Amino acid sequence: MSPGGRRVSVLRIRPRTSVVLALASAAGLVMFFWPLFAPPRPEAVAHSADAPLIFIIVMPVVLAVVLAEMSSGGIDPKVLALLGVLSAVNAGLRPLGAGTAGIETVFFLLVLAGRVFGPGFGFVLGALSLFASALLTAGVGPWLPFQMISSAWIGLGAGLLPRRVTGRAEIALLACYGVVAAYTFGLLMNMWFWPFTAGTDTQLSFDPGAPVAENLHTFLIFTLTTSTFGWDTGRALTNLLAIVLVGPAVLAVLRRASRRAAFDAPVTFDPPRA
Repeated sequence: MSPGGRRVSVLRIRPRTSVVLALASAAGLVMFFWPLFAPPRPEAVAHSADAPLIFIIVMPVVLAVVLAEMSSGGIDPKVLALLGVLSAVNAGLRPLGAGTAGIETVFFLLVLAGRVFGPGFGFVLGALSLFASALLTAGVGPWLPFQMISSAWIGLGAGLLPRRVTGRAEIALLACYGVVAAYTFGLLMNMWFWPFTAGTDTQLSFDPGAPVAENLHTFLIFTLTTSTFGWDTGRALTNLLAIVLVGPAVLAVLRRASRRAAFDAPVTFDPPRA
């Protein structure tokens, strides 16, 4: 927050940006859930053919958020520099835990940054962080567009949390949000491949001829039995512990950086001297 107690949003949500974010989120929902309404044929590798097209669509959407803010005067080089630094830090944190019992060290900083710098910044940071970490860890694949939009939603949601909560209550709020975000991320990332790779003759398989509600019920059971009590819980515990243990210090550092950069300071021009 600023010295006066008001939180700084370095990428302000103007009407045009709100439209862009809404369209990006709608496109993301379509990416995940279209098989429920237009049943596909099972493939050996989920989305092996359409993932490159989705990737081409997702990246311009992220850039559109930035360009919309630049054209409306809501972003400056300091914001771009901060995005680059935090994306690089997140990319460096991810290899510390990814792939080990569901431990994910990339999300707690995303939640804290979205809290401090606002929903627009959190959305862009989430997408860029996963893109940068995928390049660093050789994790580029058909799952990457889905990881990017899911992480963007996590950063966006963190920026939309109630503003008046402070102190220990704020840490508790962010820790609870980190847990919910971890399970939501796992659920979404299961949805991107489940209609294609869960088989065709099991009780947990996607049924192209079944109603949407029935397939959703089967999918929830699939998620509970395959990832909720394993990978997703590991991710949730990582977020919880990281936010509780280092959250106050990281929030203080981010807010100090925001004050020193003076993101919300009005631009004034002195009259020319004679």
